Amino acid sequence: MTSSDAAPAPAPEKSVAADARPSVKTPTAKEERADFLKFLVKLAVVVLILRSFIFSPFSIPSESMQPRLLIGDYLVVNKMAYGYSRYSLPFGVPLIPGRIFASLPERGDVVVFKAPPTQQEDYIKRVIGLPGDRIQVVDGAVILNGKKVERVRVADAVIPVTDNMRAAASVTGAGEYGGVAGPTNPCYLPQFEDVDGNGQASCRYPRYRETLPGGRSYDVLDLVEGGAGTQDVTRVFVVPAGHVFMMGDNRDRSADSRFAAVPGGGIGMVPVENLVGKAQFSVFSTDGSAQWYNPISWFSAARWDRVGKSF
Repeated sequence: MTSSDAAPAPAPEKSVAADARPSVKTPTAKEERADFLKFLVKLAVVVLILRSFIFSPFSIPSESMQPRLLIGDYLVVNKMAYGYSRYSLPFGVPLIPGRIFASLPERGDVVVFKAPPTQQEDYIKRVIGLPGDRIQVVDGAVILNGKKVERVRVADAVIPVTDNMRAAASVTGAGEYGGVAGPTNPCYLPQFEDVDGNGQASCRYPRYRETLPGGRSYDVLDLVEGGAGTQDVTRVFVVPAGHVFMMGDNRDRSADSRFAAVPGGGIGMVPVENLVGKAQFSVFSTDGSAQWYNPISWFSAARWDRVGKSF
């Protein structure tokens, strides 16, 4: 066979994989901005749903729920506990008529609600009375449906004086009871203030253990027996249908259902429609000493022993 009879050399094969590879389109700056905006909108919707219908944060601005809650505590509130109303939504947008999926709280629940008469501010108090209950306070003791709620004197509550307590006292006075202005001492009165050898001030308050029918127990403070504005002795209140009777655990520093609903004062009976949610547990607490320009102080100001406490 001559060289001219040899078979021609095969042509080089084309790379099928290379030809089949799709081209990658680089998004333009305008498309990237649009995608980012879509992400923000979706995130906002998710946060709105969570805050409106599932859980919501709440911070403590006053002493009315001492000793359980301190100024600077941050809580998670269960929005599903009692159903939903317009007050479940941001700014109270009237999209929900009345209350849906409604259920009553239990006596002893710690509840966040829109405070009468303005329905503008969030308050946090403890539920003492339900519809139909008869409630009276006699010498500081709660009388529920004709029976005295068990109250036992226990060890004093000792609460360190913090920057946020001093700030609150200087702005609002130490008395948040029925609109009666209180002194500016963060411990309410000088007789309750202790100072140790290092100069650290603490508030030492008379504390009682209160137990509701059914066994629910919690601590309360009763600072001044029969003091002006303290409502240690009240008339008999009858809780109307669709309402609850609220009291603060710090009985002499709480504007609650013992006082008529007036702006800047008491709240009267609270409509069930006003309930926002049930306090579940503490997620953070700060003593108010943090400075925004000093990151170390963000950690030193935290009261880590208060994180995770449930109700």
